[in-house]
Amino acid sequence: MPRSIRILGCLATAALASSHALAQDPVTGDPAAGKQKAAMCIGCHSIPGYQSSFPEIHKVPMISGQNARYLSAALSAYRKGDRKHPTMRGISASLTDQDIADLSAYYESHGQGAAPASSRTVPVPSQQIQALLTRGNCVACHGENLNKPIDSAYPKLAGQHADYLLVAMRAYQIDNNPYIGRANAIMAAQMKDFTRAELKLLANYMAGLPGDLRTVPQARFR
Repeated sequence: MPRSIRILGCLATAALASSHALAQDPVTGDPAAGKQKAAMCIGCHSIPGYQSSFPEIHKVPMISGQNARYLSAALSAYRKGDRKHPTMRGISASLTDQDIADLSAYYESHGQGAAPASSRTVPVPSQQIQALLTRGNCVACHGENLNKPIDSAYPKLAGQHADYLLVAMRAYQIDNNPYIGRANAIMAAQMKDFTRAELKLLANYMAGLPGDLRTVPQARFR
């Protein structure tokens, strides 16, 4: 068989396999199953005010009430190494796709029943903050009041801890570091020209917005 035909045959087979993979249903998460798998998460994300010391001291993010698709994407990025964080890399490496889907579904539903963010007053941004939000094009993806993303694969930001938001935004500015940084071309392009002082202003404003995120205390052994 001529080499060119063999190559075309391989490409056709690869394309068919790819299209088959895309046609498969995504993994469906089970909140009840996620509850039984959350012991490794509880030690940090279910302690109000709990702080991490890497890469600098900051509160760990609130994940109860966060979008499941975003949580799945984040855990998958840690597992792949696109998000660099030694602890989260180690944890995510132990998870299957089903584990990730279950945990994400659990935390999306976790803590429901609190007053909706829409019932609370939204602070009006100053001209300086509005200019930063516009430059970062934040609302275009993260939605109204940064609490209603246009796609559930994007995170809710409103009410998140300011120090965590600062660390997260700065991570997109870091290149070629084996321990710190996040590989996301869109966010890297949006964040690259902001100073630390500007990012801190943005983080403080976002943290003051009413949102759905919360930390729900849980016992590790139950």
